[in-house]
Amino acid sequence: MAQPIVALADVRLTLPSRAGPVEILRGVDLVIDPGEAIGLVGPSGSGKTTLLMVLAGLEAPSSGTVAVAGQGLDGLGEDALATFRRDNVGIVFQAFHLIPTMTALENVAVPLEFKGERNAFEIAAAQLKRVRLGHRLDHYPGQLSGGEQQRVAIARALATGARLLLADEPTGNLDLETGAQIVDLLFGVQREENATLVLVTHDPVLAERCSRVVHMADGRIVRDRAVVAKAPAEVPA
Repeated sequence: MAQPIVALADVRLTLPSRAGPVEILRGVDLVIDPGEAIGLVGPSGSGKTTLLMVLAGLEAPSSGTVAVAGQGLDGLGEDALATFRRDNVGIVFQAFHLIPTMTALENVAVPLEFKGERNAFEIAAAQLKRVRLGHRLDHYPGQLSGGEQQRVAIARALATGARLLLADEPTGNLDLETGAQIVDLLFGVQREENATLVLVTHDPVLAERCSRVVHMADGRIVRDRAVVAKAPAEVPA
């Protein structure tokens, strides 16, 4: 049996506040196998995005164990966590988080250059062509539409061969038609790469496109269910 790509055991996160300690995550147990697509749903404040940040090594839990891609994250320093993210995790944010002074090509090449990839710009160009932006390589984020910026973000997330793709409301800043195109693209490339996808969403229809839907409430997983298999998504032409 393949090793899980994600294994969380009794993960808890408590943060201080003026009113006293606030429990954000309250004993989360979660195992995700390679190639799964997980829809992470729940009301605002349920801990979905925080859990995503824990998986990315961007937020350290107060207790419990976190293993991603066979790597235990407990006790790792910032440099080690940065290397872990570079090699294993791709993140797609709602707000794109592109570097405004860099072209689309340069934005996608950045993580490759950090990895020491000699052909960073060739690989970046290939990834942008894959998401149908081969004609936008030299454009800056401010010259791109919201959907195009999100395509750049997806290309950047996939460029280093990430085994785990984390998406936090990736269509939240897009209109319905553009959002649907981004979703089709995201699921299509996830399936092509056999990557594991964890998708935070408030959209129940979008969550149902995943292989599992994990429901969170009040910092806990309250339901975890499989979704009936559907026909594979295609990368849009």
